[in-house]
Formats: sequence, C-alpha cells, structure tokens
Amino acid sequence: MSDTPAPPAGTTPTARPGLLATYRRLWPHLWPHGRPDLQRRAFLAFGLILLAKLATMVTPFTFKWATDALVAAVGGQEKGVPTGLLAAPMLLIGLYGVSRVAMALLTQVRDGLFAKVAMHAVRRLALLTFKHMHALSLRFHLERKTGGLTRVLERGRSGIEELSRLMVLTLVPTIVEFVLVLGILAYEFDWLYSLAAFLTVAAYLGFTYKATEYRIAIRRRMNASDTDANTKAVDSLLNYETVKYFGAEARETARYDQSMAKYEKASTQTYVSLAVLNAGQAAIFTAGMTVVMWLAARDILAGRTTIGGFVLANTMLVQLAMPLNFMGMIYREIKQALIDIDDMFRILGQNPEIADRPGAKPLAVSGGTVRFEDVRFAYTPERPILRGVSFEVQPGQTVAIVGPSGAGKSTLSRLLFRFYEPQSGRIAIDGQDIGMVTQESLRAAIGMVPQDTVLFNDTIGYNVRYGRPDATDEEMREAARLAQIDRFVSGLPEGYDTPVGERGLKLSGGEKQRVAIARTILKGPPILVLDEATSALDSFTEAEIQDALDRVAQGRTTLVIAHRLSTVVNADAILVLDKGVVAERGTHTELLDRGGIYAALWARQREADAAREVLAREADAPTLPQEKPVAAE
Repeated sequence: MSDTPAPPAGTTPTARPGLLATYRRLWPHLWPHGRPDLQRRAFLAFGLILLAKLATMVTPFTFKWATDALVAAVGGQEKGVPTGLLAAPMLLIGLYGVSRVAMALLTQVRDGLFAKVAMHAVRRLALLTFKHMHALSLRFHLERKTGGLTRVLERGRSGIEELSRLMVLTLVPTIVEFVLVLGILAYEFDWLYSLAAFLTVAAYLGFTYKATEYRIAIRRRMNASDTDANTKAVDSLLNYETVKYFGAEARETARYDQSMAKYEKASTQTYVSLAVLNAGQAAIFTAGMTVVMWLAARDILAGRTTIGGFVLANTMLVQLAMPLNFMGMIYREIKQALIDIDDMFRILGQNPEIADRPGAKPLAVSGGTVRFEDVRFAYTPERPILRGVSFEVQPGQTVAIVGPSGAGKSTLSRLLFRFYEPQSGRIAIDGQDIGMVTQESLRAAIGMVPQDTVLFNDTIGYNVRYGRPDATDEEMREAARLAQIDRFVSGLPEGYDTPVGERGLKLSGGEKQRVAIARTILKGPPILVLDEATSALDSFTEAEIQDALDRVAQGRTTLVIAHRLSTVVNADAILVLDKGVVAERGTHTELLDRGGIYAALWARQREADAAREVLAREADAPTLPQEKPVAAE
C-alpha cells in the first residue's frame, strides 16, 4: 500500500466568468504599474487608435470630393464642393491615396507600440502563475497532471496575448469606427441613414453570434473525433507486434474508421455551417447597404445630395464591412481566450496548503537534532498514516526507518520537509518547531537523496551544481569525486557538459544516483534524508552507491528510510514502523535478538536473497552433456 494520497472526488466546475469580469481581474496585470515608459506607450497606442479611425473617416470624404470634382470638371459645377478644389480632381485623388496610407501607417505604428505593453502583461502574469505553482503544496501537484499544468500556463499566456490584441487592436477600434460612421451619416445625410446602418450591424452581429455558437459546438465534436482517431492510430502503431500476434489488423482498421467517420461528419458540418455563416452575413450586409444606397439615390434625385454623397455612404459601409467580417472569428477567439485565462486565474486562486506563518523566522541549526513528538497525520481522515510517532536523531547520528510498505516511512520525510503539516504533534530541529520557521531556511538545512532520482534535461554539470548554483568548478568536481562519479564523467567526450536527456534517461540508475549524491554533497546540509536511495538498484551498484552514501552521512544527522535492511545494519538506531506507530527500536543486533517484526523482515529478505543467488548460479552454470545409459549385458 502506498503513502501517496488518493485524488479527491471530482467536483462540478463553477460557471465561467464573463468578458467584463475577466477584464476586471486582468486589468491590474495588464496596466504596467511602475513602468512609465510602458504607460506612455499605452496612451500613445490609444491616441493612435483615434487618429487611425479619423484617417479612416477622411478617406471616404476624399473619395466623395474627388468624385464630385470629376463630375464638375466634366459636366459643370456641383453644389457642396469647395470652389478651390473643383479644378483639382487629380490632387483629391492623391489626397485619397495619402489618407489610405496614413490610415495603414497609423494602424501599424499603433500595433507596434502596444505590442510591448501586451507582452509585458503576458510575461508578468505567466511569471506570477509559474511562481505560484511552485508555492502550491505537494498534494496539489500529486492530484494534477504536470502536462496539464504546463498547458494551462501555455494557453493562459496565449489567451492574454489574444485578448489584448483582439480587444485593444480590433474590437475597440471597430466600435469607435461604428460610432463615427453613425455620426457622420446622421450629420451628412439624415437619421434614416444611421438607423439603417445601426439595424444592419445589429442584425449582422446577432446572426454571427448565433451561428458562431452553433459552429463552436460542431468544432468541439470535430476536435474530439480528430483526437480520438489520432489516439487510436498512435496506440495501434505502438502496439504493432501485439496487433500482429492476434491478427487484429481488420479490427484496428475498423476502430480507426469509426473515429474517422465521426470526424468526416463533424468536419463536413463545419464547412457547411461556415458557408451558411458567410452567406447570411453577406445577405444581411448587402440588404443594409442596398437600403442606404437607395436612400442616397433618392436624395440625389431630390437634389439634396451629390453623386459624391452616394459614393461617401457606400464607402463608409464598405470600410465597416471589413472589421465586421471578422466578428465571428473575434467572438470565438475571445471566448476561448476567456476560458484559457480563467483556467490560469483558477490556479492563482488556489491557496498554498503550506505557507509561512506570520512572523516566521529563519531556522538556526546549531547541532542538527531532529525530533518527532507524538506526530499524527492522515492524507484523508478515513485513512490515518501516522498514529503518534515519536523519536529523536542526535547530531551526527544515523537513524534508520524500516517497515512494511504503506507503514508511513516516506511520509516522515515529507513531513520533515513540510510538504504536509501533521494534524497533531510537532517536529523540531534543535528545539525549533519547523512549523514556525520559514520553509526556505528549513529546506536549505536538509539534503535529500530520493529513491527515484529525476534530473533536469540539461548537462551533468548543471544537475550537480543544482545543489549550490554559485559553486566553483573545483567545488563541483570535488563533490563529484566524493560521490564516485568524477572518473566516469571525465571519460565522457563532453565531460560535465554531457546532456543527461529527459529526466536523466541517458544515464543508468547508478549514475543518476551518484549525480543526486554529488549535488547533495555540494549543497552541504547539516541534516540528510536518504529515502530508499538504493532499493531500485542491482546488488553490485547498490554496494557502490552505499559506500558513497556512507561518506556523505559522516558528521551529519542522517535519517535513512530503507526497504533493503542490509543497507542499515550499521545504523546507530533502527526504528520499525508498523501500522503508523514505532513498533520496535534498537540496533540491528538487538532487534534480531528480540525476534519480532524486524527479525521476520530480515529472515524474509535473507531467504529472497539466497533464492536469487541460487537462480543466478544456475543460470550461469554450464550445461553438461548427459551420459548414455549402459546397455544391460
């Protein structure tokens, strides 16, 4: 039975917050407090939004004036055109080009200015979330998939960037442009034009919202079926030999085809719904534009406006059509960004289970006495792990904790590191309750060599120096020498610059353990915890690693959590943990003489070791030819 806590029962997710609620939470991170340079960039970007939209509004007027000037130059004077511009249609056409270039330049400069503001917010919030993830308890991380957490971080970063870009650089300018168009149409013509434009945009957005919501549901089904088909394909190909063993090629093909059939159906629906969306948008906008052009034509015939006015109304709506065309995409992307950002905020909303208490002081280690006083602990209330454990490890002493699996041995090390808090009792170092000191100082005073050493995907030197990043090369090499790995590393072509691979998989188990020992030596802690550091190794490697561990433990307060009893026969004291209590304590000899749990465990391991030795000898023994039977005379 493992000490690892079981994940809690699933809970129903709470409702997602809306756009305004998310923006209120995001704003303190978006606005660059303490960065006047970025604040100036933000103000300039918003100023350029207005200038760009004013340039956008000027463009249709230059088109109108150029049209009226051409009409006047060809067919006589038209009212409403400035007298000095009637003879200069080419100049007005040039002004039209300049206004369009100015509109594009202002937009690009705005985007460039605001990019640093948005990316600063992305970096700031991502860093805050990453730091908070490390502050959360071990229980939180055991109940989560690490890949899921990194995806939350990655999608949250993308969501902030996307929301900033879409809101500030697309949605807000579109709203400003829409308001300006309504105002200009009302001023240049009359309120009927503005009403027609308003109703057109309202119908357009309403239809886009409904169609996009429908398409999002289809898209989810398509993505799910695509993931399912991909999973089945990868799983089948990874198990190629098994498929062949059972002649299951047709069965695997049928399973894959079922998923692809679902993908085909959902994908077809996606394309059909996109066609319906585009057709509906085009029909609504064309109908609205037709009404506005009909109004303009009526006013031309009535002598209330010019041909240029007809062009002005048409150009205003055409310019508005471009940003409106992206509204479906903008809505979908904003909705996804809100979900991604909310996932990140949910992580930030998780309170650390273990936090430094107000007024916590750094741990002051004088000798290194470790004391457990009636410690009781349970991961879940219905399954107690420790039921009142008390013992003491004196400075420089080695105390071993042994016992059956699930007795709570590894839980002791987790409590000592304050990954969890005991429900009652206390743990003290040199008389100081570890719950009253800072976690940073506590963990700085303890070195750990775990059973399963996981290395960073970097070099051997980086992983050794992880114990003390500011160590010199000489200090790093000395630690490696004491851990008996220096000779091995020196023989590698790249030496300490040799990459260890993902989780250190390029190294053997023994080599990884030596790296873990070396970085613990380099850290130089007064207290050492060896959590079944050799149980996963073969006997030959175990003997070598044990020698290195004995060297590390010299002069340090050492707590050894052991599975193989042969590694702790020389410990100053051995505690036998059983059913959450210290059932026996004493030296190796004393516990054997007592004939209790420890003696039974020792006998069982000796029998298993003897059996393995016999099997090994039989496997290595040469096969002798059998003698032929002698025929009876």
